[in-house]
Amino acid sequence: MALDQSFVGRSYPPTEPYEVGREKIREFAEAVGDDNPAYTDPEAAKAHGHPDVIAPPTFVFAITYAAAGQVIEDPKLGLDYSRVVHGDQRFAYQRPVRAGDRLTVTSTIEAIKSLAGNEILDIRGDVHDEAGEHVVSAWTKLVARKPEEA
Repeated sequence: MALDQSFVGRSYPPTEPYEVGREKIREFAEAVGDDNPAYTDPEAAKAHGHPDVIAPPTFVFAITYAAAGQVIEDPKLGLDYSRVVHGDQRFAYQRPVRAGDRLTVTSTIEAIKSLAGNEILDIRGDVHDEAGEHVVSAWTKLVARKPEEA
């Protein structure tokens, strides 16, 4: 079933706040093999002008992808998630994510297109802190592979 084109431009309600913790940042940095001290040592982060440790650039994917679940699970969109593969990811930062941030994500469907029988879904997640300041936007491209011929 083709994705509903009328969903392009649709935004979903902001998520509940996600509180970014030092330990989550440390665990993520360790998992991706990035030993930048600004991710684990508050004093090193402060030496670079940050009030606390900062998160690696891809850290925010965990919360933006979770927020995209509102899109993925919307039955009216018509997405068969069993056929989905992750196609692309990119970020545009206003400032780094920091320990202590309380972040919300608003997901918006930017584009839906068909290509060689596959459905391509572009979702933008706009991340704001509790003061309402824009921190980062993340774009996720999902590809719903065409059904196999019987």
